[in-house]
Amino acid sequence: MKDKTLSLSDLLHVFFPETKDLEISSGEYKVLFIFDGLDECRLSLNFKSKVKLCDISESASVDGLLINLIEGNLLPSALIWITSRPAAADLVPSQCVHRVTEVRGFNEPQKEEYFRKRISDQSLANTIITHLKSSRSLHIMCHIPVFCWISATVLEEMLSEAERGEIPKTLTQMYTHFLLIQTNIKHEKDYEKRLKDEDMILKLGKLAYRQLVKGNLIFYEEDLRECGIDVTEASVYSGLCTQIFREELGLYQGKVFCFVHLSIQEHLAAVYAHIYFTNENRNVFDKTKQSFFTKIPNQKKYHSLSELHQRAVDEALPSKNGHLDLFLRFLLGLSLESNRTLLRELLTQTGSCSYNKEETVQNIKQKIRENRSPERSINLFHCLNELGDDSLMQEIQDYLTSGKIRGTKLSSSQWLRGCGVTDEGCAALTSALRSNPSHLRKLDLSWNKVGDSGVKQLSDLLQDPHCKL
Repeated sequence: MKDKTLSLSDLLHVFFPETKDLEISSGEYKVLFIFDGLDECRLSLNFKSKVKLCDISESASVDGLLINLIEGNLLPSALIWITSRPAAADLVPSQCVHRVTEVRGFNEPQKEEYFRKRISDQSLANTIITHLKSSRSLHIMCHIPVFCWISATVLEEMLSEAERGEIPKTLTQMYTHFLLIQTNIKHEKDYEKRLKDEDMILKLGKLAYRQLVKGNLIFYEEDLRECGIDVTEASVYSGLCTQIFREELGLYQGKVFCFVHLSIQEHLAAVYAHIYFTNENRNVFDKTKQSFFTKIPNQKKYHSLSELHQRAVDEALPSKNGHLDLFLRFLLGLSLESNRTLLRELLTQTGSCSYNKEETVQNIKQKIRENRSPERSINLFHCLNELGDDSLMQEIQDYLTSGKIRGTKLSSSQWLRGCGVTDEGCAALTSALRSNPSHLRKLDLSWNKVGDSGVKQLSDLLQDPHCKL
């Protein structure tokens, strides 16, 4: 409704006809508005706008109504509850926000509880839990319930059958196996035999990529048409791949579509970017009107996959909300031969191009050394993990054991986050920090297995007035 002009009372009457008989501005009623998914809103919410509305019968653009409602100009006594990913929540000025609650997903015990409840065979559940714990990147992701569901789907099938290739140890392997399983389910449904996997995956991938870079999670008819998908075709996709692509009924727009989870959109976007490069030697980041199926004259040709990776890293790093972080991890992971083999099971026409993994690794290491954002650095570490490269971690371990660390200035990428510090390690750490003088000012112990005694030792240390940490 971004092009509509109407009043707040008219807007409410469209969606909630029963409000026609209620004088909601009279103060007789307590009103609560729930905006579920501010990050999915395509209206440009400009809170610096000078348009002030106080009367619910006064007409304005829909984004103007939302802004004035959130700012408390319209219906100042109304309560407003907004759900959103953190980056979009920051759009709302802090003076308009009275309380913030963060939903963090599963904690450590709940991760295990999920698999024990989801999988009836407890021996298999134990095997899956043990496998996930053996991979730090997978275990960390298990705080996201949808990732637990995807992992359970993949590992239950792979571990309960005869050995079928390498059990996924990275994020990219897990999601690519999940995509394979879903296309196999499509075959079982035997729906529309003329519908090829290649066409469906490439069209959905193109949609996923184009909307991801725009920050869109809900798609309308015009978005589909841009990628060569009509509404009927999209309905078929959602009927075949119910665990990937979903059709929903929008209140005003009729049918709308989305991927079941943002991470699935990010994976398909990476698959599209990888295939577009290897098949066509073209880069999705080139700002030209491009079609996967038509060649554009005089468009730059690329020769090494490392060029795509370097460009993707450069595009992802400046992002304020990290919207390309997971996409980047998937894109890099797809370059490994094991994942390219999986892709060949999905797509018969997968091209090849030269690739120097070491070039990509060195570029990422350099970015880690230059980058000042901890969030981006952490994601780049995960990128190295997707590439199967632990050389930087090894460098850090060598520093720690060499005895030469005294005169070394660590970059933010080398602070101690997620590197296996336990209670025993905390005792040594506390002792070192009590040394006179200890120059350490900042320490990140997230994702370490520090128990009560370790926490107590560090707490006692922090209470010491001489401690600079």
